[in-house]
Amino acid sequence: MTSNSAPSSSALNRERRQRELTALGDGSTIDLLVIGGGITGVGVALDAAARGLRTVLVEKHDFAFGTSRWSSKLVHGGLRYLASGGVGIAHESAVERDILLTRTAPHLTRALPQVVPLLPSIGTAQKLLVRTGFLAGDVLRRTAGTPASVLPRSRRVAAAEALRLAPTVRRSGLRGGLLAWDGQLVDDARLVMAIARTAAREGATVLTRVEAVDVTGTSATLRDTLTGETLSVTARSVVNATGVWADQVDPSIELRPSRGTHLVFDAAAFGGLTASLTVPIPGSTSRFIFAFPAAHNRVYLGLTDEEAPGPVPDVPHATDGEIDFLLDTVNTVLREPLRRSDIRGSFAGLRPLLRTGDDSTADISREHAVLTSPTGVITVVGGKLTTYRKMAEDAVDAAVGHARLAAAPCRTRALPLVGAVSGAERDAIEAPPRLVERYGSEAAAVLELSRQHPTLAAEVAPGVDVTGAEFAYAVSHEGALDESDLLDRRTRIGLVDTDRKAAEPAALAAFV
Repeated sequence: MTSNSAPSSSALNRERRQRELTALGDGSTIDLLVIGGGITGVGVALDAAARGLRTVLVEKHDFAFGTSRWSSKLVHGGLRYLASGGVGIAHESAVERDILLTRTAPHLTRALPQVVPLLPSIGTAQKLLVRTGFLAGDVLRRTAGTPASVLPRSRRVAAAEALRLAPTVRRSGLRGGLLAWDGQLVDDARLVMAIARTAAREGATVLTRVEAVDVTGTSATLRDTLTGETLSVTARSVVNATGVWADQVDPSIELRPSRGTHLVFDAAAFGGLTASLTVPIPGSTSRFIFAFPAAHNRVYLGLTDEEAPGPVPDVPHATDGEIDFLLDTVNTVLREPLRRSDIRGSFAGLRPLLRTGDDSTADISREHAVLTSPTGVITVVGGKLTTYRKMAEDAVDAAVGHARLAAAPCRTRALPLVGAVSGAERDAIEAPPRLVERYGSEAAAVLELSRQHPTLAAEVAPGVDVTGAEFAYAVSHEGALDESDLLDRRTRIGLVDTDRKAAEPAALAAFV
């Protein structure tokens, strides 16, 4: 069942998609064609549309189909990059984190405490390194202008507080913990969706299930993968934002992808974890794994950094070695070891790193690059989710300069995304907190669907905290075109196979 409510200017649905595809066939020239509907692509579309450019984004599959749904769902301040001398990207990350937390997406982000338990396995030197790193993080926060009321200062905590934050940490020998704060997303795919809808609100045409082929710096053939129909478009500039598939659009790009893997657990496996349990990787001075609370009463445990040579799959998978590594490392600090039987699911994403030489992928810079190919296609690659907005700004700047487009200055530093709300206004929303976290100011509209259609108030499967109204809203406002969009991206039910199977009938019914 779908909503009959009139769509707003940001609402994406099948009817709008068809209407805008038809309008593209008029043959008029567009200013900017963006290829790729991940975090970078939708960011480029929003930036360009907000500058007044006629913008079209096409995505072969669905929004956040690739790497953008496989991240750690964290808004990093860039602390890790200081260890390798990356002061510039660390500062950039802290600035972009502040923009997300305080201006553009306060409804989808929140402060997350991260605690390093001080156990005998963590020696004096390692403890000093962690503490120094956390103090450097405080400096990054201050230089980015983020107040301590948003991200508190780091500090040492007593054993009792460390256990309150991470109840399953072993008590024997626990000397307290080191506590710092970073940002966390409610969900990465929901951030992509909010940006895509904001781009649509600003006038961009954003189309999923549309493949771009025969791409040049000023044109492309678009194929509707639902019908097979094709049309040609002429653009003053073309931006390739296809991530790990960038070299398929622009063969002059050479990538060296790395795989980052996470495991999914029920929240109960970590005893009510309310912080990121951060565990130093033995033998490393700058790398950690972390377990943190996530949507749908789950905990995610990550993160690996492994070379991923060969063809790029649509859906990467965790390897046995990565699973063992994550379990073995986290078990060094737990009272009762986690076993493979505790794992409910896993996910892996590929980072689109530029090939820079013989260094390991863990050491390759996460700075982004904007490159112009011999054909005139502008490719934006590298970077990370937190810095998507700056990546988009740089890519649009390059397109404007290359094609000499008449465009207004970038507006996205202070442009709230669809649903953005905070403070007293957020507290006044008459909807369950769970809905406010996912939809912000639109939570009341989702709840209203339940009131109009009481059958939509029920959970889509026993024990799954998603209602039929959320599926209906995804169809009428969030561009969902099939059940996989609902289960795997508009919600993250699909990260656990048994939950996905249980919710699939409700997802199919949402299109009836």
